[in-house]
Amino acid sequence: MGMVLLVTSGTIATLIEEAQRAYPRECCGLLLGQGNQIALAQPAANVHPEPERHFELDPGALIAAHRAARGGGLEIIGYYHSHPNGLAGPSDEDRAQASGDLRTWAIVADGVVSWWRDCPSGFEPLSTRFADS
Repeated sequence: MGMVLLVTSGTIATLIEEAQRAYPRECCGLLLGQGNQIALAQPAANVHPEPERHFELDPGALIAAHRAARGGGLEIIGYYHSHPNGLAGPSDEDRAQASGDLRTWAIVADGVVSWWRDCPSGFEPLSTRFADS
């Protein structure tokens, strides 16, 4: 069995709220934490010219998060985005954008968050557990 991802209920609430706020556009952002624990979902602007069907993270947000991590801040564990069409699994475009870097992807659809690992062989579902103390 694969790794279990630890996620706070606050992170999940943020993901769902961001998806609802962005609808009918896709929201997107960064998943920050350490090791297998996601501590924070950090929203980023979706700068894709067709945000109703695609997402592209604001490069400035990505650069700032990398700088913060190098300065001792939270690591970039992965990314999130929403699927306004209600399909919670990776889309063909998600598969085309994937790099196989083993980062976590969260996909929000219809108030549900699905979790995926970006593996060299394609997306694999992740098991999650609440990390609230």
